[in-house]
Amino acid sequence: MKKILIYLPTSLILAITTSISASYSSENINTNTNNSRVFSIEDNLQFPATRWRIVKHAFQIHIPKNIGALSQLIIDTPSTVAVSNDINVSDRNGQRINTNVFVDDKRIIIVFPKKDISNTKISIELNKVKQPVLGSDSIYSLSAKVVGNDSEIPVGVARFRTF
Repeated sequence: MKKILIYLPTSLILAITTSISASYSSENINTNTNNSRVFSIEDNLQFPATRWRIVKHAFQIHIPKNIGALSQLIIDTPSTVAVSNDINVSDRNGQRINTNVFVDDKRIIIVFPKKDISNTKISIELNKVKQPVLGSDSIYSLSAKVVGNDSEIPVGVARFRTF
């Protein structure tokens, strides 16, 4: 009976840890898109290639209706990857959006010259990302600037597993 009582808490802790790890690892930032004041990031995709791999990291961002028109998207890249300036930005219909992209060390700044980027989803494709085969996940921090406001608004993170 004592052995059962000792094993029970241990097995409960392992079960809880496993469920937390599973939900954390599969979690995308996907808030309720009905809330028009909240950004959301969806559909993390990763296409691998070898030791250092050349991969494609792609994600979608929902730009809320009442936040204002997007003027810039700022992506802070992890120290474990090297990002090229081969970046595609498209709307929900797959049409390319006219942007100016600046890659500066570990920061990508995407400037939207047309100031009508609001209440939509945009897809960001980071092509030709150099990533190690082994190591920690690649976590990108995203923030945005809206028209008429020069402060950065934190948007969230996009996580890509290393495998």
